[in-house]
Amino acid sequence: MSLPDAEPSHRAGSAFLRRLAIAGAAASALLAAGCTVRPLYSDAPLGNSTVSARAELASIAVKPVSSRYAQQVRNNLIFGLYGGAQAPAAPTYSLALNVSELVQSAATIQVTTDVDQPTAGTVTLTAAYTLTDAQTGKTVAAGTRSISSSYDKPSQEFANYRAQIDAENRAARELGEVLRLALAQDLAKKAR
Repeated sequence: MSLPDAEPSHRAGSAFLRRLAIAGAAASALLAAGCTVRPLYSDAPLGNSTVSARAELASIAVKPVSSRYAQQVRNNLIFGLYGGAQAPAAPTYSLALNVSELVQSAATIQVTTDVDQPTAGTVTLTAAYTLTDAQTGKTVAAGTRSISSSYDKPSQEFANYRAQIDAENRAARELGEVLRLALAQDLAKKAR
């Protein structure tokens, strides 16, 4: 007596696995075809535009603001949009910024005089923006972005003030970059 031949069932299983692998590859190709992901710092056009992403972002004129921290956000955003170059003479878009600040004391410790003295603070900058078409005045995009920055609050008054200003500057730098990325996303969505 001998064992039955195992080759026919082995071949059938192998054919099934091959078909399953081909079906999986086809499904992956279909999913990848619908993907709209693009490199973050790509200079390819945003959507259906004919100009590069950098050129389209550089065509945004940022309106003046009124406070010191708002000016810091505006300066960082302008540097991100224009890359150190001059502002556009005939902008395609106009951007209005409204930046607000919230300063909070975060942690307290008990000192010997029975007075709570804050030892840390947080500065939160929030920017509400409206991007409009410069020709028509029609709103292209609007949104709000926030960034928080923590700082130590020393007991010396000037050191405390300087630490808060430094935290505002850090938050403004980050908020400017976040706004630049948000504007790029909004322009890419507009083109669809």
